[in-house]
Amino acid sequence: MQRNLKRALGRLMPNGFYFSRRGYCPCCDQTVRFLALDSWLRDSFKCLSCGSIPRQRALMTILERHYPAWKDLHIHESSPNRGGRLERDCKHYLASQFFPGRPLGEVFDGYRNEDLEKQTFPDSAFDLVVTQDVMEHVYDPLAAFREIARTLKPGGAHILSVPLVNKHRPSEVWATKAPDGSPVFAGEAEFHGNPVDPRGSPVTMHWGFDIVEIIARSGLTTTVEHLDDLQLGIRAEYIEILVCRKPVPQ
Repeated sequence: MQRNLKRALGRLMPNGFYFSRRGYCPCCDQTVRFLALDSWLRDSFKCLSCGSIPRQRALMTILERHYPAWKDLHIHESSPNRGGRLERDCKHYLASQFFPGRPLGEVFDGYRNEDLEKQTFPDSAFDLVVTQDVMEHVYDPLAAFREIARTLKPGGAHILSVPLVNKHRPSEVWATKAPDGSPVFAGEAEFHGNPVDPRGSPVTMHWGFDIVEIIARSGLTTTVEHLDDLQLGIRAEYIEILVCRKPVPQ
């Protein structure tokens, strides 16, 4: 896939791209070239080696900064794309997806089937939980945050990317679930790509910075970190990474 990406981007150069930059990619751990096809950097500013995009590189940078021993930790990542550095290098990595209609806790197509809102994991199972652009697709995000907090060990953290599209405006519920499971949108229908569902995932929340207050109701303490570092290929819209820590009992 990465070879095809390089060929496709190479055919566009030198006059069919927005800009390029050499640097270090935290997702594939090597010196690379980053290239943006257009001005919407969040999706188009890619690593020519691994295909990562800025929010993925920002999350990996933040994870390594706060948890440098992550390779030895127990990490649960919900709804990932396959073949990332966490999966490759973490000794105790577990990936989950949600497959409606299949038994929860069952392994299917290489993933454990888990509903973030009602997980089957025991308490304090993980050092870290990672979600990348997942929490804007959950119908009951507070239930999901509470479940994530329950499954974290004291001192552990939920590290996530989520587009804070509302910024300083209040967060909005953008879709609710109909009795048949389909989304009922408050406004224009929105779907994002889903690696295990060609229909995509409905956008259920338009988050603002008040997400920190909502997460606090789960018992986690959150900091919002914003990186802008072209050397790491990190520059884009909605690039904030949230680090939500579970307190250690005194």
